[in-house]
Parts: sequence; C-alpha cells; structure tokens
Amino acid sequence: MPDLLLELRSEEIPARMQRKAAGDLKKLVTDALVDAGLTYEGAREYWTPRRLTLDIRGLTARSADLREEIKGPSTKAPEQAVAGFLRKAGLSSVSEATVVTDPKKGDFYVAIVSKAGRAAEEIIADVMPGIIRTFPWPKSMRSGFASMPKGLSYGGIEGKGPESLRWVRPLQSIVCMFGTEHEETKVIPFEIDGITAGNVTYGHRFHAPEAITVRRFDDYVASLEKAKVMLDADRRKDMILHDARDLAFANGLDLVEDEGLLEEVSGLVEWPHVLMGTFEADYLQIPAEIIRLTIKTNQKCFVTRPQGSEDALSNHFILISNIDAKDGGKEIMHGNGKVVRARLSDAKHFWTRDQGDLPDLDTLTGSAQKFDLDLKKPLDQRMAKLDALNVTFHAKLGTQGERVRRIRDLAAQIAPIVGADAALVDRAAVLAKADLRTEAVGEFPELQGLMGRRYAALQGENASVAVAIEDHYKPQGPSDRVPEDKVAIAVALADKLDTLVGFWAIDEKPTGSKDPYALRRAALGVVRILLERKVRLPLYKTLLAANIDAALVGKADVSINEEVLFDLLSFFHDRLKVYLRDMGARHDIIDAVLTPEADDLLMVARRAEALTAFVTSEDGRNLLAGTKRAVQLLAAEEKKGTVVADGVSDALLKLDAEKALWAAIQTASKEASDAIAKEDFRSAMEALSKLRVPVDAFFTDVLVNDEDAAIRANRLALLKAIREATGTVADFSKISG
Repeated sequence: MPDLLLELRSEEIPARMQRKAAGDLKKLVTDALVDAGLTYEGAREYWTPRRLTLDIRGLTARSADLREEIKGPSTKAPEQAVAGFLRKAGLSSVSEATVVTDPKKGDFYVAIVSKAGRAAEEIIADVMPGIIRTFPWPKSMRSGFASMPKGLSYGGIEGKGPESLRWVRPLQSIVCMFGTEHEETKVIPFEIDGITAGNVTYGHRFHAPEAITVRRFDDYVASLEKAKVMLDADRRKDMILHDARDLAFANGLDLVEDEGLLEEVSGLVEWPHVLMGTFEADYLQIPAEIIRLTIKTNQKCFVTRPQGSEDALSNHFILISNIDAKDGGKEIMHGNGKVVRARLSDAKHFWTRDQGDLPDLDTLTGSAQKFDLDLKKPLDQRMAKLDALNVTFHAKLGTQGERVRRIRDLAAQIAPIVGADAALVDRAAVLAKADLRTEAVGEFPELQGLMGRRYAALQGENASVAVAIEDHYKPQGPSDRVPEDKVAIAVALADKLDTLVGFWAIDEKPTGSKDPYALRRAALGVVRILLERKVRLPLYKTLLAANIDAALVGKADVSINEEVLFDLLSFFHDRLKVYLRDMGARHDIIDAVLTPEADDLLMVARRAEALTAFVTSEDGRNLLAGTKRAVQLLAAEEKKGTVVADGVSDALLKLDAEKALWAAIQTASKEASDAIAKEDFRSAMEALSKLRVPVDAFFTDVLVNDEDAAIRANRLALLKAIREATGTVADFSKISG
C-alpha cells in the first residue's frame, strides 16, 4: 500500500505554535482522507522552525465504489416533492428512478445512485488546497505576489487581494510525494497562490541551503540530516537536555531544568549546539528568580547552579545555537554574554530602586493613614502608591486599593477561624498587593508575590507576613502547592473569595470553556485549602460577609442578593465534586452527602469518606439495599396519595418484626445524631448499620400495605422513619448498587 509524504515549508514558525500546528495538520489531512473513503495504517507528524511534515503509511490507493439507495416520495406525491427528490438524487426525471411497492404504503420512488471510487492522488490534490487555505493558525499573514490587489499580476501570478493565502509566515514550498515502498513515487502537483507541490525541499538555512530532491519519507529524513536539519522535535529536545546537563556537569555545575523553555528552544533550532556563556559574579547579588527570568525571557537560555546547591545560581548560563560555528561558538557565546550582562544590569537597577524611597512621598500620606502604612519602609510606600494612583482592578469592581481594603476586612473575619494571629493577618493583607508597584514586577509580572516576599523580608517584616505575601496567590492550579502558614491561609482565602464574590456580583461568571478571570481556578484553590489544611469555614456566612462592601453596593450593574450567593455556593459544590472525584470518590457518594445548602466543605468531604467505607462493607451494602427498598416503596405510596401517619404509634405495632424495627430505629437515630454532633461520621455509620437485621426481618415478615388503613399508615410511617434516620448522614437513594 502506498505512503504519503507532505511537507509545508515556510519562514520561521513561532516555537509556541509548532507542536499544535503539526497536530492540526495531521488531524485535518487524515480526517479529510477518511471522509473521502480512504483508510491508512498510521500517521505521524513532525516539525522544525521552518517546516511542518506529515508521514502517512499504508494509505489505500483508491476509495471504494459506492452504491446508495435513496428513498423518495409516493408516486402520488405532489410535483414539488418529486422535484425535490430528483434534485437530491441527482436525477433528471422520474424515469431514471425505480418504483417500489409497499403493501401498506403503496408505490414510492427509489433512486439507485452509484458513485465510482476515486484514486488517492485525486483525493489528496482535491483536499489539500482547502486545508492549507483554512489552516487554524492563531495568527497569520498574507505575502507574496498573490497578495497583490486583484487585477495586477507579476511573473504570471495574478493578484488575489484579500482572497490570497494567509499563513503564519510566508509559505515557501510544498512537498507532496505518493507511492509504495518499492515502486517509483510520484508528485501530486496541486497548486496554491503560485506555489505548486513538488519533490524539492531545502536544508539548513546557513549550512545547507541548496535544493534537495526527495522521493519518500525515509530518504527525506536522511537527506535533511545530511543538510543539518534534525526533523524529530522530541529528539532535538532530548539532545539539548542531555548535552546541557553534560556541559554543566563538566564545569562543576547542575543545569536548572525548565520544561517550558526546553520545548521553546527546541522549536528555535534545526541543528542544535549547546554552548556555555558567563556573566560577572557581582550580578549574583540579584535574587535568583530575577536572574533566571531575565536570562530565560530575553535570551531563551538556561541558568546553572553549583553542584549540590538548592537555591544559589552560578554565573554561567547554557545557550542553544542553531549554527555549528567554525570557532567553536566563541563569538556566539561572547555576543550572548554581552546581551545577558545588559539585561542583568537593568534587573539590578530594578532591584536596587525597589529598595529605595519613592520621590513623591509627600503625596502618599493619605493612603498611608488609610492602610496604617509606615512610609519609612519601601514596600509600604509601594502600597500607598498603588492606592494613591487609583489603579483599576476592574471597571465595575473598583481600584486595587479598594480591593485591598475588602481583602483586609474579610481576612480579619477568617483569621480566628483558621487560628491565625490577627495583627499579622492584617499586616499581610495590607502588603499583599504592594509589589504590583515595584519595578521588578513591572518588568516580570510572573514574579508578583515572590518579590513582595523578598522586599518584606528586607524591611524586617515578620516571617509569616512575608510568606503570606507570596503564598496568598496559591494554589494556582491542581498541582501547585497549598499555603501552610495560617496567616497565608487566611489571606489566600480572603483574596480568592473576594474575587469570586465580586465577579458573581457583576455577573461575569465562567461560561463553557471561557474563564477569562480564572474563577474556576480560584474556587478550586479555596476547596483545596479548606480540605488539605482541614479548615472549617462556614462558606455561605463568609461569602455574605464579603458582600457587605460600600465600594460595591449601589454601583451600576452590581447585584448582591441571596440568589447570587447560592449560585456561587453551587459553583463551589461543582469544584468540590471535581476535586473529590480526582481523589477517587464515587460521584454517587458525593451526590448522597452534598446538599444544596452545604457550606462546610471539609465536613462534606469527611462524610463522603465515611460513607465510602460504609457502603463497601457487607453491613453497608445490605442496609443500602433494605433502605432503598423502603424509600422506593414509601415514595410510590406517597405519589399515589396513600395516607402516611405523622408519627409511629406503638399501639398499632402488631408484629414482632415491626416492633423490633421501631426500637432499632429509635436507638440508631439517637446514636447517629450524637455521633454527627461530634462530627464522628464513622460512628454514625456504625450506628445505622444496626438497622440491617431488623430492616431485613421487617420486609420478610411484614406486609406494609395491610387492609387496615391505620396499620398501613403506621407501617409507612416506619419506612419514613428509616428514611429520616439514614438521611441524617446521607441521601441513600442517590447511591447506586
């Protein structure tokens, strides 16, 4: 069976787009071929900074012939219906249709449509121009003579204006080869904007720019390798990583690994060479995070550290070159070193200035008094400046200063709940956003929080305050760490809850896959803090407290009411379900313990844990079966309007089995209630498990629907008592099995 080799070569493709673009190409092409009736054995995509390549193996040479029966209307149908059928079937008259008789429906038309299969070459040439023209680049551009206005031409190419090809960078050539492993391959020569697919590609831009004629994938890869192009991106990544590690180790250093940077640099080179540059050791006085980000962001280089060191960096960095330089890379290392030094000089300037006084301290006294700030301290000055500038947090939610005040008030209410020192929580909340006005964070926004911690430590803040300034942003994802310090926990909860309440108040909730303000992440962060740090927070009451805010109330488009808060509580429930399922909890168990008004998420999780252990035990499984039978029977009678007594009457209990059940229900209910009051859910489950035997005996010996209406109503009241007893722990009707 034949194979297909496709290459789309262009100017530099941004590294962040390459992997997805190659995957998109594979899906678009294989989907189109399958839709056209072809099959294939396997397909793999490749990419470099200048090309997307697709290797499809075992492609069928031709699509199958098709024979389709299209059922039409009755032979007595109106002309309009018959005409529509003829158009659909591609027939010119009813004489070309077949008349079929149905004993019940009478005679109706049927069209027998035969469609001959097509050669794979024809299908490929047909689908490829459309795929290329509509390729889903995040950003694209027009180029070449075809982009000239319509009516103009050059070199035989007609201008197409806005209809010309859009590509991420100018498309330069297309390779499209088709054929079996042992026979001569052929070019499938489709054309797009003056570029015709052929069998010619080109190697490394500098080392081997000459044309390369290819036939099939294997010699294509070998030819590119000779021309200093390593096609496999994962192989380039592996080579870069191991060479960088080896070079660092040879110099007594460890590589500071960075998967994101590794992915990016592998997309910047076709023939990687790993080199080492240096900068002056004086720059190591700058925090390691700033050095690392400066070198990574501006030069796409890796930093190193002395072997065995956890935090300290060395003054050597690893750079990846796309050139096999004759001088061993000396000029490249020298040039990169100059740029790194210049960037580090800027970074040192930011670091130094952030520790000094602002020039306009006299204008900040009002803000300083508002937040109890000490204008002798640099970080306090930055917080005062943040407030004085009225920096907008959100057009409908006020300024950053107003937001800090809300977080401060909310954190004060949360502090005693988590057992945090109130004064330290207040100080941390006031300074939490101060580093947004530092020059280091202005240059590297991803350092917010971390730089605040650094500057707080420099001005002598309590260690818990400094930690809270960094950790109040955490966790920022399912794999990020959760704050441990109680001060940090209080401020982190206040920060996230204020964000969520605010955006719910202005009806800016996540919709579908869109979540521009990362509200799902914030809610999951709250869930993780509460559960992993075992915090008992009355969520609804806390959300209500977050709403008592003059900066919000009365503003246009801001609505704060019970409906909003319950909707937000439901949102937390959704995040809790996701978290517990990820932890291995069954969805039916979660539904059984999670009521709409539940706002103590830690207790919900503990109930789910206890219920999971219970229903997997023999007693639990048997009680579950009996309870569900009782609840279902009761529900059926209630639906029919059968009278159920308000309570169980001892005088109407005639049989030993129902007397024993009523006694067991009363005992189990009291024991379960006492255990729940102590938040001992396992003991509550054990108390309920004592109902297993009397429930089984009841359904064996007792006829619920007795002829005597009073006895029937009393026995239904017994079933209701079972439902109420088990309902103190969970809704057993929602548990499967």
